[in-house]
Amino acid sequence: MVILFDEQLIPRNRAYVDIEDRGYQFGDGVYEVIRVYGGKMFCKTQHLSRLEQSAKEIRLHLPFSLERLDTLLEELVSQNRLREGTIYLQVSRGTAPRNHPFPEQARPMVVAYTTEAPRPLQTLREGVRAITEPDLRWLRCDIKSLNLLGAVLAKQKAVDSGCQETILHRDGRVTEGSSTNVFIVKDGQLATHPADNFILRGITRDVVIESAHELGIPVTERVFSVEELFRADEVFISSTTMEVTPVVSIDGRKVGTGSPGPLTRQLQTAFEKRISYSGSPS
Repeated sequence: MVILFDEQLIPRNRAYVDIEDRGYQFGDGVYEVIRVYGGKMFCKTQHLSRLEQSAKEIRLHLPFSLERLDTLLEELVSQNRLREGTIYLQVSRGTAPRNHPFPEQARPMVVAYTTEAPRPLQTLREGVRAITEPDLRWLRCDIKSLNLLGAVLAKQKAVDSGCQETILHRDGRVTEGSSTNVFIVKDGQLATHPADNFILRGITRDVVIESAHELGIPVTERVFSVEELFRADEVFISSTTMEVTPVVSIDGRKVGTGSPGPLTRQLQTAFEKRISYSGSPS
């Protein structure tokens, strides 16, 4: 495998991370995961723009332009002959003697690699089970930072419960999943949490909202309660890797009929059309 390391494409076995890299010691950095369909990056421009915004929010200056990064990622996909899979892209603040304040001399480090991964067709068809848990993460979830311990612990609780996702809430108000955005459907209307500091503004989330508008489905970005979640006719989650995935049970309770609902199916179809007609709407 070839990886992107700093500004070079090199074999993976030649890359190393210094023990004083701030991403390793402080989680001081940001990242993106970009889906590749048919050898093309999906929503590439949106992902790179979000990376730049996350970096800005933590006062991290990218070491080269988005245009240069774009070129390097295209070459990474090409050299690894990736057709279906993902790119993991990370920027840390760099290597410096361990100290909490920003180092004056460190150069931010860019790393990216590809992983082959087919679409999750079974879960898209059948749906997933979820649990609910209090959202104990920090208050800047809009930054796609390397600090993911809260999400890791929440996801593990789902796994321990025989489920695939944990839906988080603050004081009874649903925010998002441990690695997804959450949508509910009630009486033909779609709702999801506003894109504020309590959630990550997902790229797939935005695609879903755009598709809903195109289909004439009413959609509202608003806060809703755990009780509304339980009473919803349909629930689905969205993310780069899970696309538009139905949720069929929450905390052991059926969602609606216990099967993926018609509006969710409509939005899945709309998402698939975006993949097939362009591969990379950027």
